[in-house]
Amino acid sequence: MRLLSLNARQSLDSGSSENVETVLVMITHPDLDVPVRISTDSTERISADPLTYGTRSTWQTADGSPFYFCMIDALLPDDKDKGTPQARLVFSAIDNDFAAALRGTLTPATVDLAVVWSNSPDLVEQEYRGFLLVSASGDASAVTLTVTLEPITNEPWPAGRMTQGQFPGQWT
Repeated sequence: MRLLSLNARQSLDSGSSENVETVLVMITHPDLDVPVRISTDSTERISADPLTYGTRSTWQTADGSPFYFCMIDALLPDDKDKGTPQARLVFSAIDNDFAAALRGTLTPATVDLAVVWSNSPDLVEQEYRGFLLVSASGDASAVTLTVTLEPITNEPWPAGRMTQGQFPGQWT
Protein backbone atom coordinates (compact mmCIF):
# COMPACT_ATOMS: atom_id res chain seq x y z
CA MET A 1 0.00 0.00 0.00
CA ARG A 2 1.28 3.45 -0.91
CA LEU A 3 1.19 6.09 1.83
CA LEU A 4 0.14 9.59 0.81
CA SER A 5 0.69 12.83 2.67
CA LEU A 6 -2.23 14.96 3.83
CA ASN A 7 -1.49 17.49 1.05
CA ALA A 8 -1.66 14.74 -1.57
CA ARG A 9 -4.93 13.35 -0.23
CA GLN A 10 -6.52 16.82 -0.08
CA SER A 11 -5.47 17.59 -3.66
CA LEU A 12 -6.75 14.26 -4.94
CA ASP A 13 -10.08 14.63 -3.10
CA SER A 14 -10.80 18.19 -4.23
CA GLY A 15 -12.63 18.73 -7.50
CA SER A 16 -10.05 21.17 -8.74
CA SER A 17 -6.85 22.37 -7.21
CA GLU A 18 -3.91 24.59 -8.06
CA ASN A 19 -1.73 21.96 -6.42
CA VAL A 20 -0.35 19.59 -9.07
CA GLU A 21 1.85 16.53 -9.05
CA THR A 22 5.36 17.44 -10.11
CA VAL A 23 8.13 15.11 -11.21
CA LEU A 24 11.65 16.19 -10.30
CA VAL A 25 14.44 14.70 -12.42
CA MET A 26 18.13 14.73 -11.53
CA ILE A 27 20.62 13.56 -14.17
CA THR A 28 24.23 13.01 -13.07
CA HIS A 29 27.25 11.94 -15.09
CA PRO A 30 31.02 12.18 -14.54
CA ASP A 31 31.32 14.42 -17.62
CA LEU A 32 28.86 16.97 -16.16
CA ASP A 33 30.18 19.74 -13.92
CA VAL A 34 26.87 19.98 -12.05
CA PRO A 35 23.84 17.67 -12.13
CA VAL A 36 20.99 18.52 -14.50
CA ARG A 37 17.87 19.31 -12.44
CA ILE A 38 14.52 19.34 -14.26
CA SER A 39 10.94 19.90 -13.08
CA THR A 40 7.69 19.13 -14.90
CA ASP A 41 5.96 22.15 -13.33
CA SER A 42 6.61 25.88 -13.51
CA THR A 43 5.89 26.35 -9.81
CA GLU A 44 7.64 29.72 -9.41
CA ARG A 45 9.71 32.26 -11.33
CA ILE A 46 13.39 31.53 -10.75
CA SER A 47 14.85 34.50 -12.65
CA ALA A 48 13.64 37.36 -14.83
CA ASP A 49 16.64 37.64 -17.14
CA PRO A 50 16.66 35.11 -18.68
CA LEU A 51 13.06 34.27 -17.89
CA THR A 52 13.12 30.84 -16.20
CA TYR A 53 10.62 28.96 -14.09
CA GLY A 54 11.01 25.91 -11.93
CA THR A 55 10.51 24.25 -8.57
CA ARG A 56 12.69 24.78 -5.51
CA SER A 57 13.08 21.59 -3.50
CA THR A 58 15.52 20.19 -0.97
CA TRP A 59 15.29 16.72 -2.56
CA GLN A 60 18.93 15.76 -3.19
CA THR A 61 20.03 19.38 -2.76
CA ALA A 62 21.29 20.80 0.51
CA ASP A 63 20.23 24.37 -0.21
CA GLY A 64 16.93 24.00 -2.08
CA SER A 65 18.51 24.63 -5.47
CA PRO A 66 15.97 25.00 -8.26
CA PHE A 67 14.83 22.29 -10.61
CA TYR A 68 14.29 24.11 -13.91
CA PHE A 69 11.01 23.76 -15.76
CA CYS A 70 11.18 21.97 -19.07
CA MET A 71 8.38 20.75 -21.32
CA ILE A 72 8.60 17.03 -20.61
CA ASP A 73 6.20 14.16 -20.17
CA ALA A 74 7.37 11.74 -17.51
CA LEU A 75 6.14 8.15 -17.76
CA LEU A 76 7.07 6.77 -14.36
CA PRO A 77 8.55 3.28 -13.87
CA ASP A 78 6.22 0.41 -14.49
CA ASP A 79 5.96 -2.72 -12.39
CA LYS A 80 5.76 -5.51 -14.93
CA ASP A 81 6.28 -9.05 -13.70
CA LYS A 82 8.96 -9.69 -16.30
CA GLY A 83 11.90 -7.42 -16.89
CA THR A 84 13.34 -4.52 -14.98
CA PRO A 85 11.36 -1.33 -14.27
CA GLN A 86 11.57 1.23 -17.04
CA ALA A 87 10.65 4.91 -17.23
CA ARG A 88 10.52 7.33 -20.14
CA LEU A 89 11.10 11.06 -20.29
CA VAL A 90 9.78 12.74 -23.43
CA PHE A 91 11.31 16.19 -24.00
CA SER A 92 9.11 18.30 -26.28
CA ALA A 93 11.33 21.34 -26.71
CA ILE A 94 15.09 21.03 -26.39
CA ASP A 95 18.04 22.96 -27.69
CA ASN A 96 20.96 21.66 -29.74
CA ASP A 97 23.37 21.76 -26.78
CA PHE A 98 21.22 19.29 -24.85
CA ALA A 99 21.00 16.91 -27.79
CA ALA A 100 24.76 17.12 -28.33
CA ALA A 101 25.38 16.30 -24.66
CA LEU A 102 23.18 13.20 -24.97
CA ARG A 103 25.09 11.96 -27.99
CA GLY A 104 28.53 12.81 -26.63
CA THR A 105 28.77 10.44 -23.66
CA LEU A 106 30.15 6.92 -23.75
CA THR A 107 28.92 5.76 -20.34
CA PRO A 108 25.31 5.88 -19.16
CA ALA A 109 24.13 8.76 -17.00
CA THR A 110 22.39 8.14 -13.67
CA VAL A 111 18.81 9.39 -13.45
CA ASP A 112 16.85 9.87 -10.21
CA LEU A 113 13.14 10.74 -10.17
CA ALA A 114 10.87 12.03 -7.40
CA VAL A 115 7.16 12.83 -7.34
CA VAL A 116 6.19 15.83 -5.19
CA TRP A 117 3.25 18.22 -5.00
CA SER A 118 3.71 21.80 -6.13
CA ASN A 119 2.65 23.27 -2.75
CA SER A 120 5.01 20.98 -0.77
CA PRO A 121 8.03 20.28 -3.01
CA ASP A 122 10.22 19.15 -0.09
CA LEU A 123 7.88 16.26 0.79
CA VAL A 124 8.61 13.35 -1.56
CA GLU A 125 5.57 11.18 -2.33
CA GLN A 126 7.42 8.65 -4.52
CA GLU A 127 11.09 8.25 -5.33
CA TYR A 128 12.91 6.25 -7.98
CA ARG A 129 16.69 6.32 -7.65
CA GLY A 130 19.62 4.76 -9.43
CA PHE A 131 18.18 4.44 -12.93
CA LEU A 132 20.57 4.34 -15.88
CA LEU A 133 20.01 6.14 -19.16
CA VAL A 134 19.91 3.35 -21.74
CA SER A 135 18.62 5.06 -24.87
CA ALA A 136 17.86 8.44 -26.38
CA SER A 137 15.79 8.54 -29.54
CA GLY A 138 13.81 11.20 -31.33
CA ASP A 139 13.64 13.81 -34.00
CA ALA A 140 13.48 17.60 -34.25
CA SER A 141 10.19 17.79 -32.34
CA ALA A 142 10.80 15.48 -29.37
CA VAL A 143 13.46 13.34 -27.72
CA THR A 144 12.60 10.28 -25.63
CA LEU A 145 15.00 9.16 -22.93
CA THR A 146 14.54 5.62 -21.64
CA VAL A 147 15.91 4.85 -18.19
CA THR A 148 16.01 1.50 -16.45
CA LEU A 149 17.52 -0.23 -13.45
CA GLU A 150 20.45 -2.53 -13.94
CA PRO A 151 19.02 -6.01 -14.58
CA ILE A 152 19.39 -8.51 -11.76
CA THR A 153 20.81 -10.91 -14.32
CA ASN A 154 23.99 -8.79 -14.30
CA GLU A 155 24.74 -10.01 -10.76
CA PRO A 156 27.85 -12.22 -10.68
CA TRP A 157 27.36 -15.96 -10.35
CA PRO A 158 28.21 -17.78 -8.26
CA ALA A 159 27.69 -15.28 -5.50
CA GLY A 160 29.76 -15.25 -2.31
CA ARG A 161 29.37 -18.32 -0.13
CA MET A 162 29.04 -18.36 3.65
CA THR A 163 32.14 -20.41 4.36
CA GLN A 164 34.30 -20.47 7.47
CA GLY A 165 37.20 -18.91 5.57
CA GLN A 166 35.18 -15.90 4.32
CA PHE A 167 32.94 -15.36 7.39
CA PRO A 168 34.82 -16.66 10.43
CA GLY A 169 32.57 -14.80 12.88
CA GLN A 170 29.68 -17.11 12.07
CA TRP A 171 31.63 -20.21 13.00
CA THR A 172 32.73 -19.29 16.52
